[in-house]
Amino acid sequence: MNAPLKRRIGLGLLTAYGVGVMVGAGIYVLVGAVAADAGIWAPVSFLIAGIIAAPTALSYAEFSTRLPEAAGEAAFVGQGLSSQALAVIVGFAISAAGAVSAGAVLRGGVGYLTQVLPVGSELAMICLGAALVAVAVLGVLESLALAAVFTAVEVLGLALVVWAGAGSAPAQDWIAAEPVALTGIGLGAVLAFFAFIGFEDIVNMAEEVERPLVTLPRAILISLAITSVVYGLVSWAAVRTVPLAQLGASESPLALVWQTARGGNAEFLSAIAVFAALNGVLAQIVMASRVLFGLGRRTPALAVFHTASPRFGTPVLATLLVGAAVILCALFVPVARLAGVTSAILLSVFVLVNLALIIEKRRAPQAGFRIPMAVPVLGTVLSAGALAIAVWGLL
Repeated sequence: MNAPLKRRIGLGLLTAYGVGVMVGAGIYVLVGAVAADAGIWAPVSFLIAGIIAAPTALSYAEFSTRLPEAAGEAAFVGQGLSSQALAVIVGFAISAAGAVSAGAVLRGGVGYLTQVLPVGSELAMICLGAALVAVAVLGVLESLALAAVFTAVEVLGLALVVWAGAGSAPAQDWIAAEPVALTGIGLGAVLAFFAFIGFEDIVNMAEEVERPLVTLPRAILISLAITSVVYGLVSWAAVRTVPLAQLGASESPLALVWQTARGGNAEFLSAIAVFAALNGVLAQIVMASRVLFGLGRRTPALAVFHTASPRFGTPVLATLLVGAAVILCALFVPVARLAGVTSAILLSVFVLVNLALIIEKRRAPQAGFRIPMAVPVLGTVLSAGALAIAVWGLL
Protein backbone atom coordinates (compact mmCIF):
# COMPACT_ATOMS: atom_id res chain seq x y z
CA MET A 1 0.00 0.00 0.00
CA ASN A 2 2.95 2.37 0.57
CA ALA A 3 3.15 3.57 -3.03
CA PRO A 4 3.90 7.18 -4.02
CA LEU A 5 1.21 9.54 -5.23
CA LYS A 6 0.98 9.66 -9.02
CA ARG A 7 2.05 12.82 -10.86
CA ARG A 8 -0.81 13.28 -13.33
CA ILE A 9 -1.84 16.93 -13.01
CA GLY A 10 -0.80 19.69 -15.41
CA LEU A 11 -1.15 23.46 -15.29
CA GLY A 12 -4.64 23.56 -16.82
CA LEU A 13 -6.32 21.21 -14.37
CA LEU A 14 -4.48 22.65 -11.39
CA THR A 15 -5.53 26.19 -12.33
CA ALA A 16 -9.14 25.05 -12.80
CA TYR A 17 -8.94 23.43 -9.36
CA GLY A 18 -7.76 26.70 -7.82
CA VAL A 19 -10.44 28.78 -9.55
CA GLY A 20 -13.12 26.29 -8.53
CA VAL A 21 -12.08 26.32 -4.89
CA MET A 22 -12.09 30.12 -4.72
CA VAL A 23 -15.25 30.76 -6.70
CA GLY A 24 -17.16 27.97 -4.96
CA ALA A 25 -20.68 28.68 -3.76
CA GLY A 26 -19.79 31.87 -1.86
CA ILE A 27 -19.99 34.31 -4.75
CA TYR A 28 -23.65 33.40 -5.18
CA VAL A 29 -24.46 35.07 -1.85
CA LEU A 30 -21.48 37.34 -1.12
CA VAL A 31 -22.08 39.97 -3.79
CA GLY A 32 -25.07 41.40 -1.99
CA ALA A 33 -23.25 41.66 1.33
CA VAL A 34 -20.30 43.49 -0.24
CA ALA A 35 -22.67 45.82 -2.11
CA ALA A 36 -24.38 46.64 1.18
CA ASP A 37 -21.06 48.09 2.41
CA ALA A 38 -19.50 49.48 -0.77
CA GLY A 39 -22.56 50.40 -2.84
CA ILE A 40 -21.89 50.74 -6.55
CA TRP A 41 -18.18 50.60 -5.76
CA ALA A 42 -18.42 46.88 -4.87
CA PRO A 43 -16.28 45.89 -7.91
CA VAL A 44 -13.49 48.06 -6.51
CA SER A 45 -13.81 46.24 -3.16
CA PHE A 46 -13.39 42.89 -4.88
CA LEU A 47 -10.36 44.05 -6.83
CA ILE A 48 -8.78 45.49 -3.67
CA ALA A 49 -9.46 42.20 -1.90
CA GLY A 50 -7.60 40.40 -4.67
CA ILE A 51 -4.67 42.78 -4.19
CA ILE A 52 -4.76 42.13 -0.42
CA ALA A 53 -4.63 38.38 -1.05
CA ALA A 54 -1.81 38.68 -3.60
CA PRO A 55 1.18 39.01 -1.19
CA THR A 56 0.21 35.86 0.69
CA ALA A 57 -0.43 34.06 -2.61
CA LEU A 58 3.07 35.06 -3.73
CA SER A 59 4.49 33.76 -0.44
CA TYR A 60 2.77 30.43 -1.04
CA ALA A 61 4.11 30.43 -4.60
CA GLU A 62 7.74 30.78 -3.46
CA PHE A 63 7.36 28.31 -0.62
CA SER A 64 5.78 25.78 -3.00
CA THR A 65 9.04 25.70 -4.98
CA ARG A 66 11.14 25.38 -1.81
CA LEU A 67 9.08 22.51 -0.36
CA PRO A 68 6.88 20.93 -3.06
CA GLU A 69 5.12 18.35 -0.92
CA ALA A 70 1.67 17.45 0.39
CA ALA A 71 0.63 19.16 3.63
CA GLY A 72 2.20 22.29 2.18
CA GLU A 73 1.36 24.77 4.94
CA ALA A 74 2.48 22.33 7.64
CA ALA A 75 5.76 21.78 5.80
CA PHE A 76 6.28 25.53 5.35
CA VAL A 77 5.65 26.34 9.01
CA GLY A 78 7.66 23.39 10.28
CA GLN A 79 10.65 24.34 8.13
CA GLY A 80 10.55 28.10 8.61
CA LEU A 81 9.69 28.21 12.32
CA SER A 82 11.68 25.04 13.16
CA SER A 83 8.78 23.42 14.99
CA GLN A 84 7.39 20.06 13.99
CA ALA A 85 4.77 20.31 16.73
CA LEU A 86 3.48 23.56 15.26
CA ALA A 87 3.56 21.98 11.80
CA VAL A 88 1.30 19.14 12.96
CA ILE A 89 -1.08 21.60 14.64
CA VAL A 90 -1.28 23.63 11.43
CA GLY A 91 -1.87 20.50 9.37
CA PHE A 92 -4.66 19.32 11.65
CA ALA A 93 -6.21 22.81 11.62
CA ILE A 94 -6.20 22.88 7.81
CA SER A 95 -7.68 19.39 7.57
CA ALA A 96 -10.37 20.13 10.15
CA ALA A 97 -11.28 23.45 8.55
CA GLY A 98 -11.51 21.77 5.15
CA ALA A 99 -13.70 18.92 6.38
CA VAL A 100 -16.05 21.11 8.41
CA SER A 101 -16.42 23.77 5.72
CA ALA A 102 -17.00 21.03 3.11
CA GLY A 103 -19.76 19.67 5.32
CA ALA A 104 -21.38 23.09 5.45
CA VAL A 105 -21.10 23.50 1.68
CA LEU A 106 -22.58 20.03 1.16
CA ARG A 107 -25.53 20.97 3.36
CA GLY A 108 -25.98 24.21 1.41
CA GLY A 109 -25.75 22.45 -1.94
CA VAL A 110 -28.40 19.94 -0.90
CA GLY A 111 -30.56 22.89 0.14
CA TYR A 112 -30.40 24.18 -3.44
CA LEU A 113 -30.96 20.66 -4.77
CA THR A 114 -34.19 20.22 -2.83
CA GLN A 115 -35.51 23.36 -4.50
CA VAL A 116 -35.09 21.68 -7.87
CA LEU A 117 -35.77 18.00 -7.10
CA PRO A 118 -38.09 16.35 -4.55
CA VAL A 119 -35.43 14.50 -2.52
CA GLY A 120 -34.85 14.07 1.21
CA SER A 121 -32.06 16.24 2.60
CA GLU A 122 -30.34 13.64 4.79
CA LEU A 123 -30.35 10.93 2.12
CA ALA A 124 -29.07 13.41 -0.49
CA MET A 125 -26.20 14.47 1.79
CA ILE A 126 -25.15 10.87 2.35
CA CYS A 127 -25.45 9.82 -1.30
CA LEU A 128 -23.74 12.89 -2.77
CA GLY A 129 -21.01 12.80 -0.12
CA ALA A 130 -20.34 9.11 -0.74
CA ALA A 131 -20.24 9.66 -4.51
CA LEU A 132 -17.68 12.46 -4.17
CA VAL A 133 -15.55 10.34 -1.84
CA ALA A 134 -15.61 7.54 -4.41
CA VAL A 135 -14.39 9.92 -7.12
CA ALA A 136 -11.61 11.18 -4.82
CA VAL A 137 -10.50 7.58 -4.16
CA LEU A 138 -10.51 6.56 -7.84
CA GLY A 139 -7.81 9.02 -8.82
CA VAL A 140 -6.56 12.58 -8.64
CA LEU A 141 -6.84 13.03 -12.42
CA GLU A 142 -10.46 11.90 -12.29
CA SER A 143 -11.16 14.12 -9.29
CA LEU A 144 -9.66 17.27 -10.79
CA ALA A 145 -11.20 16.55 -14.21
CA LEU A 146 -14.64 16.39 -12.59
CA ALA A 147 -13.81 19.52 -10.58
CA ALA A 148 -12.87 21.25 -13.84
CA VAL A 149 -16.28 20.35 -15.29
CA PHE A 150 -17.98 21.75 -12.17
CA THR A 151 -15.84 24.90 -12.44
CA ALA A 152 -16.82 25.34 -16.08
CA VAL A 153 -20.51 25.12 -15.12
CA GLU A 154 -19.97 27.67 -12.31
CA VAL A 155 -18.17 30.11 -14.57
CA LEU A 156 -20.81 29.67 -17.27
CA GLY A 157 -23.50 30.61 -14.75
CA LEU A 158 -21.55 33.68 -13.68
CA ALA A 159 -20.97 34.62 -17.32
CA LEU A 160 -24.73 34.48 -17.92
CA VAL A 161 -25.28 36.79 -14.96
CA VAL A 162 -22.71 39.25 -16.34
CA TRP A 163 -24.33 39.07 -19.79
CA ALA A 164 -27.79 39.69 -18.33
CA GLY A 165 -26.57 42.60 -16.22
CA ALA A 166 -24.63 44.19 -19.08
CA GLY A 167 -27.69 44.17 -21.35
CA SER A 168 -30.20 45.51 -18.83
CA ALA A 169 -31.32 49.05 -18.17
CA PRO A 170 -29.11 50.50 -15.42
CA ALA A 171 -30.61 50.92 -11.95
CA GLN A 172 -31.17 54.39 -10.54
CA ASP A 173 -28.35 53.93 -8.01
CA TRP A 174 -25.94 53.31 -10.87
CA ILE A 175 -27.18 56.32 -12.82
CA ALA A 176 -26.90 58.57 -9.76
CA ALA A 177 -23.25 57.45 -9.36
CA GLU A 178 -22.93 57.95 -5.63
CA PRO A 179 -19.64 59.54 -4.47
CA VAL A 180 -16.73 57.35 -3.49
CA ALA A 181 -17.04 56.19 0.13
CA LEU A 182 -13.61 54.97 1.18
CA THR A 183 -14.86 53.49 4.45
CA GLY A 184 -17.54 51.45 2.67
CA ILE A 185 -15.10 50.29 0.01
CA GLY A 186 -12.66 49.23 2.75
CA LEU A 187 -15.27 47.30 4.71
CA GLY A 188 -16.45 45.67 1.51
CA ALA A 189 -12.87 44.68 0.64
CA VAL A 190 -12.38 42.98 4.03
CA LEU A 191 -15.56 40.98 3.49
CA ALA A 192 -14.66 40.21 -0.12
CA PHE A 193 -11.21 38.97 0.98
CA PHE A 194 -12.82 35.79 2.26
CA ALA A 195 -14.01 35.02 -1.29
CA PHE A 196 -10.36 34.59 -2.30
CA ILE A 197 -9.51 31.99 0.33
CA GLY A 198 -8.74 28.76 -1.51
CA PHE A 199 -5.57 29.48 -3.48
CA GLU A 200 -3.63 27.91 -0.62
CA ASP A 201 -5.19 24.50 -1.37
CA ILE A 202 -3.14 24.30 -4.56
CA VAL A 203 0.14 23.68 -2.71
CA ASN A 204 -1.22 20.50 -1.12
CA MET A 205 -1.37 18.91 -4.59
CA ALA A 206 2.40 19.26 -5.03
CA GLU A 207 3.22 15.55 -5.07
CA GLU A 208 0.71 14.86 -7.86
CA VAL A 209 1.71 17.74 -10.15
CA GLU A 210 3.94 17.44 -13.19
CA ARG A 211 6.93 19.82 -13.01
CA PRO A 212 5.85 21.20 -9.60
CA LEU A 213 8.59 23.85 -9.38
CA VAL A 214 7.13 25.56 -12.45
CA THR A 215 3.47 24.54 -12.33
CA LEU A 216 2.64 25.35 -8.70
CA PRO A 217 3.50 29.08 -8.65
CA ARG A 218 1.94 29.62 -12.07
CA ALA A 219 -1.32 27.92 -11.04
CA ILE A 220 -1.55 29.97 -7.84
CA LEU A 221 -1.06 33.31 -9.57
CA ILE A 222 -3.16 32.55 -12.66
CA SER A 223 -6.12 31.27 -10.61
CA LEU A 224 -5.98 34.35 -8.36
CA ALA A 225 -5.93 36.66 -11.39
CA ILE A 226 -8.83 34.85 -13.08
CA THR A 227 -10.92 34.91 -9.91
CA SER A 228 -10.28 38.63 -9.40
CA VAL A 229 -11.54 39.41 -12.90
CA VAL A 230 -14.61 37.16 -12.50
CA TYR A 231 -15.53 38.74 -9.16
CA GLY A 232 -15.07 42.24 -10.55
CA LEU A 233 -17.33 41.56 -13.55
CA VAL A 234 -20.04 39.79 -11.54
CA SER A 235 -20.20 42.50 -8.89
CA TRP A 236 -20.28 45.19 -11.63
CA ALA A 237 -23.25 43.48 -13.29
CA ALA A 238 -25.03 43.19 -9.95
CA VAL A 239 -24.70 46.80 -8.78
CA ARG A 240 -25.45 48.10 -12.29
CA THR A 241 -28.70 46.14 -12.54
CA VAL A 242 -30.35 45.88 -9.12
CA PRO A 243 -31.18 48.71 -6.67
CA LEU A 244 -28.69 48.55 -3.81
CA ALA A 245 -31.32 48.18 -1.10
CA GLN A 246 -32.74 45.08 -2.77
CA LEU A 247 -29.31 43.67 -3.59
CA GLY A 248 -28.00 44.02 -0.05
CA ALA A 249 -31.11 42.40 1.48
CA SER A 250 -31.28 39.44 -0.92
CA GLU A 251 -30.14 35.92 0.04
CA SER A 252 -29.79 35.05 -3.66
CA PRO A 253 -28.44 38.23 -5.25
CA LEU A 254 -27.36 36.70 -8.55
CA ALA A 255 -30.79 35.21 -9.11
CA LEU A 256 -32.14 38.70 -8.43
CA VAL A 257 -29.83 40.11 -11.10
CA TRP A 258 -31.17 37.62 -13.64
CA GLN A 259 -34.80 38.22 -12.71
CA THR A 260 -34.38 42.00 -12.83
CA ALA A 261 -32.58 41.92 -16.17
CA ARG A 262 -34.35 39.11 -18.00
CA GLY A 263 -37.57 38.42 -16.08
CA GLY A 264 -38.97 34.99 -15.23
CA ASN A 265 -37.48 32.65 -12.63
CA ALA A 266 -33.84 31.80 -12.10
CA GLU A 267 -34.08 28.13 -11.15
CA PHE A 268 -31.15 27.33 -13.40
CA LEU A 269 -28.94 29.35 -11.05
CA SER A 270 -30.05 27.09 -8.20
CA ALA A 271 -28.93 24.12 -10.29
CA ILE A 272 -25.59 25.79 -10.97
CA ALA A 273 -25.21 26.51 -7.26
CA VAL A 274 -25.49 22.75 -6.67
CA PHE A 275 -22.54 22.20 -9.03
CA ALA A 276 -20.63 24.96 -7.24
CA ALA A 277 -21.24 23.27 -3.90
CA LEU A 278 -20.21 19.83 -5.19
CA ASN A 279 -17.04 21.38 -6.59
CA GLY A 280 -16.21 22.91 -3.22
CA VAL A 281 -16.85 19.66 -1.38
CA LEU A 282 -14.74 17.56 -3.77
CA ALA A 283 -11.89 20.07 -3.67
CA GLN A 284 -11.83 20.08 0.13
CA ILE A 285 -11.93 16.28 0.37
CA VAL A 286 -8.96 16.04 -2.01
CA MET A 287 -7.07 18.79 -0.19
CA ALA A 288 -7.64 17.58 3.38
CA SER A 289 -6.70 13.99 2.54
CA ARG A 290 -3.40 15.19 1.04
CA VAL A 291 -2.68 17.16 4.20
CA LEU A 292 -3.16 14.00 6.29
CA PHE A 293 -0.96 12.10 3.82
CA GLY A 294 1.79 14.70 4.24
CA LEU A 295 1.47 14.75 8.03
CA GLY A 296 1.94 10.98 8.02
CA ARG A 297 5.44 11.54 6.67
CA ARG A 298 6.27 14.01 9.43
CA THR A 299 5.09 12.21 12.56
CA PRO A 300 5.10 8.47 13.38
CA ALA A 301 1.74 8.77 15.16
CA LEU A 302 0.09 9.55 11.81
CA ALA A 303 2.21 7.27 9.62
CA VAL A 304 -0.83 5.12 8.82
CA PHE A 305 -2.14 7.96 6.63
CA HIS A 306 1.09 8.18 4.60
CA THR A 307 0.01 5.37 2.31
CA ALA A 308 -1.26 5.47 -1.25
CA SER A 309 -3.05 2.78 -3.20
CA PRO A 310 -0.80 1.18 -5.85
CA ARG A 311 -3.86 0.86 -8.09
CA PHE A 312 -5.37 4.33 -7.77
CA GLY A 313 -2.35 6.34 -6.62
CA THR A 314 -4.46 8.12 -3.99
CA PRO A 315 -4.31 8.17 -0.15
CA VAL A 316 -7.36 5.94 0.27
CA LEU A 317 -7.46 5.73 4.08
CA ALA A 318 -7.04 9.49 4.51
CA THR A 319 -9.69 10.14 1.84
CA LEU A 320 -12.22 7.80 3.50
CA LEU A 321 -11.65 9.41 6.90
CA VAL A 322 -12.04 12.93 5.55
CA GLY A 323 -15.09 11.93 3.53
CA ALA A 324 -16.78 10.43 6.59
CA ALA A 325 -16.04 13.59 8.57
CA VAL A 326 -17.53 15.74 5.80
CA ILE A 327 -20.77 13.73 5.70
CA LEU A 328 -21.10 13.76 9.51
CA CYS A 329 -20.51 17.51 9.61
CA ALA A 330 -23.15 18.04 6.93
CA LEU A 331 -25.65 15.99 8.92
CA PHE A 332 -25.00 17.23 12.45
CA VAL A 333 -22.78 20.34 12.73
CA PRO A 334 -24.57 23.71 12.99
CA VAL A 335 -23.17 26.12 10.42
CA ALA A 336 -24.23 29.53 11.71
CA ARG A 337 -20.72 30.73 12.62
CA LEU A 338 -18.79 28.28 10.49
CA ALA A 339 -17.54 30.73 7.86
CA GLY A 340 -16.08 33.06 10.47
CA VAL A 341 -14.33 30.29 12.40
CA THR A 342 -12.91 28.71 9.24
CA SER A 343 -11.67 32.06 7.96
CA ALA A 344 -10.01 32.82 11.31
CA ILE A 345 -8.17 29.48 11.24
CA LEU A 346 -6.96 30.01 7.67
CA LEU A 347 -5.90 33.60 8.31
CA SER A 348 -3.88 32.41 11.32
CA VAL A 349 -2.13 29.96 9.00
CA PHE A 350 -1.51 32.77 6.49
CA VAL A 351 0.24 34.79 9.20
CA LEU A 352 2.42 31.81 10.17
CA VAL A 353 3.33 30.98 6.55
CA ASN A 354 4.38 34.57 5.82
CA LEU A 355 6.46 34.68 9.00
CA ALA A 356 8.03 31.33 8.13
CA LEU A 357 9.00 32.58 4.67
CA ILE A 358 10.58 35.73 6.12
CA ILE A 359 12.80 33.55 8.33
CA GLU A 360 13.51 31.03 5.59
CA LYS A 361 14.52 33.73 3.09
CA ARG A 362 17.04 35.11 5.57
CA ARG A 363 18.30 31.64 6.36
CA ALA A 364 18.52 30.14 2.85
CA PRO A 365 18.12 32.37 -0.24
CA GLN A 366 17.18 30.49 -3.40
CA ALA A 367 17.78 31.03 -7.10
CA GLY A 368 14.42 29.76 -8.42
CA PHE A 369 11.06 31.49 -8.12
CA ARG A 370 11.79 34.28 -5.67
CA ILE A 371 9.86 37.28 -4.34
CA PRO A 372 11.20 40.38 -2.56
CA MET A 373 11.35 40.27 1.25
CA ALA A 374 8.77 43.08 1.36
CA VAL A 375 6.10 40.72 -0.02
CA PRO A 376 5.87 38.28 2.93
CA VAL A 377 6.23 41.23 5.33
CA LEU A 378 3.22 42.89 3.68
CA GLY A 379 1.41 39.55 3.63
CA THR A 380 1.97 39.18 7.39
CA VAL A 381 0.59 42.65 8.11
CA LEU A 382 -2.46 42.29 5.84
CA SER A 383 -3.29 38.77 7.04
CA ALA A 384 -2.92 39.80 10.68
CA GLY A 385 -5.22 42.76 10.10
CA ALA A 386 -7.84 40.61 8.40
CA LEU A 387 -7.50 38.05 11.22
CA ALA A 388 -8.13 40.74 13.85
CA ILE A 389 -11.29 41.81 12.01
CA ALA A 390 -12.44 38.18 11.64
CA VAL A 391 -11.93 37.49 15.35
CA TRP A 392 -13.72 40.74 16.27
CA GLY A 393 -16.64 39.58 14.18
CA LEU A 394 -16.81 36.29 16.11
CA LEU A 395 -16.91 37.97 19.53
